[in-house]
Amino acid sequence: MTFIEFKKLLLDAELTIPKFTALIKVSEKNIQAYKKKKEVPNAIAVAAACFAKMNQEGMDYKELISSLELKKKEKKGAGFSSKKESKEKKEKKDK
Repeated sequence: MTFIEFKKLLLDAELTIPKFTALIKVSEKNIQAYKKKKEVPNAIAVAAACFAKMNQEGMDYKELISSLELKKKEKKGAGFSSKKESKEKKEKKDK
């Protein structure tokens, strides 16, 4: 699915990209990156299509998705602080 088709589905679902990413607990940066690729992954396309259809049918899909208690994945091992932590652990092992 193209990014443009994806955005149209979000409009049909009455969602913005920030609201969509908050609902499914993914980084807005990840979704915006698909804009450059001009294509979205199948799972994202399916979610947007389902939300659009549920909205057309008058279903409260937002409550349904919220009830799943999805967790936002945190990056592991990325960033400056994790390098510092790893260095400290290594130093402790060496002692």
